[in-house]
Amino acid sequence: MTMRSFPDRVRHAVSFELIGLAIVTPLAAWLYDKPVLDMGVVGVGAATLATVWNFVFNLGFDHAMRRWAGDVRKALRHRLLHTVLFELGLLVMLLPPMAWYLGMTLWQTLLLDLFIVAFYLVYNFVFNVAYDRLFPLPRAAEGQPA
Repeated sequence: MTMRSFPDRVRHAVSFELIGLAIVTPLAAWLYDKPVLDMGVVGVGAATLATVWNFVFNLGFDHAMRRWAGDVRKALRHRLLHTVLFELGLLVMLLPPMAWYLGMTLWQTLLLDLFIVAFYLVYNFVFNVAYDRLFPLPRAAEGQPA
């Protein structure tokens, strides 16, 4: 089974973050009564880390899928597992720097981040299902199953 190409993975990661950032930054600033600029800095920092994490995680997840399942096409259960593991990893990496920058306790930041995580759990799932439909996996070479 063929995997996504490097340019396709870059397109996926960048478009995921740009669209998500455009939605969540002003919404979080409004909901948590923080300056849009501060939330923008947090958003850009988080998006930068998330973009790198997205690329690395998706590559690793696809290798694991191919090894364990023999295929990289994801059924609903694989998409759900993919989404939860991705967001948990990102949460662990983002919480301390967000608390420091926003001058909030870890608990307050966790509550803020839970809103962002809830948004991205839904967004991640919807985006990836849409991406798979808009940009399907390339067909395997002749003689290999598609």
